Amino acid sequence: MTDVARPQPPLTGLRVIELATILAGPLTGMLLADHGADVIKVEHPRGDPLRTHGHAKDGVGLLWKVIGRNKRTVTLDLRGPDGQDLLLRLVAGADVLIENFRPGTLEGWNLGPERLHAANPRLVILRTTGFGQEGPYRRRPGFGTIAEAMSGFAHITGQPDGPPTLPPFGLADGIAGLAGAVAVLTALYHRDARGGTGQVIDLAIYEPILSLLGAQPTVYDQLGIIPGRTGNRSTNNAPRNTYRTADGKWVAISTSAQSVAERVMRLVGRPELIDEPWFASGTQRAQHADELDAAVSEWIAERPQTEVIGAFEAAEAAAIPIYDVADIMADPQVVARESVTELPDPELGSVKMQNVMFRMLGTPAELRWAGRPVGGDNEEVYGELGIDPQRLAQLQAEGVV
Repeated sequence: MTDVARPQPPLTGLRVIELATILAGPLTGMLLADHGADVIKVEHPRGDPLRTHGHAKDGVGLLWKVIGRNKRTVTLDLRGPDGQDLLLRLVAGADVLIENFRPGTLEGWNLGPERLHAANPRLVILRTTGFGQEGPYRRRPGFGTIAEAMSGFAHITGQPDGPPTLPPFGLADGIAGLAGAVAVLTALYHRDARGGTGQVIDLAIYEPILSLLGAQPTVYDQLGIIPGRTGNRSTNNAPRNTYRTADGKWVAISTSAQSVAERVMRLVGRPELIDEPWFASGTQRAQHADELDAAVSEWIAERPQTEVIGAFEAAEAAAIPIYDVADIMADPQVVARESVTELPDPELGSVKMQNVMFRMLGTPAELRWAGRPVGGDNEEVYGELGIDPQRLAQLQAEGVV
């Protein structure tokens, strides 16, 4: 009996040069690396500032371990001709380059798209910036927070009587990272399956999150409506909220489907509300959210969380405990799917982190290693370019790598 070889991840053979720092560009690189791409993370010899963001253990940044996973790391100063020459040599054998410098920065180093494409006409260049390569804001510094504010997300987030609220994590960057991966793969499909060539992708961080905020621009255009903050409620259906249980825990409920809304009201002992004319429409139910929330919250407040969840499951109604991270990692669904996995790591021994976002059953992704130290792959990667150890040591002494 012979062992069946594990299929290669779908992006095996794809080479990506990642020049980007915090956070959208490196997320794109992580997603491509998860599915087999050889992502070469090019950092200034000081290291990516992402290494110092968030918590650290024994001086090792933990966010970097996640975002830097599956990538080979090299150092390179692009401001001088030797560093620029090394980058062009890397680009010559690459499929994708990811960068997130302010517009004009690469051009100032004589590394703009024209020169990059002269070295490799098939190169797909993803340029991720706060506001894009064009427009009056193009030169402004832009981060995820700025995008969350500019897109309208913060304006509609929070309690009705509270301030606009920003997320406590890189939401806009994360969405832009996903969009960047889709854009890169789309450009590669055009190049490889449609007889195209390399091209430049202009990704502004505020645009992907704006795209996910629903029909707000269309509603404003057609009806002049500016949505406000509704807390945990929805303008599309009710009951939809977070509710406190008798043991001081919380559950979240959604009734996006009419049948689920009816089951919830039967479960909490208020079936007569189903016969109200307004109950048949999610939008009209949302206009009666006070009445519906009162019925649901009173029933939930009399019962512990486990009883509430059990009753909702038996009734085939949608409810879930509101988890903290410890709850997530202990949940049987998370454990069964290995939604959080563990990788060996030479600096930390082992480290747990989120698994891949989706499962390709025919060509599965593979998490091979966590984020590596600064310049951890200099010798290997530059050796592939024919640079011997003596020359590499000289470049290091000169501050080029």
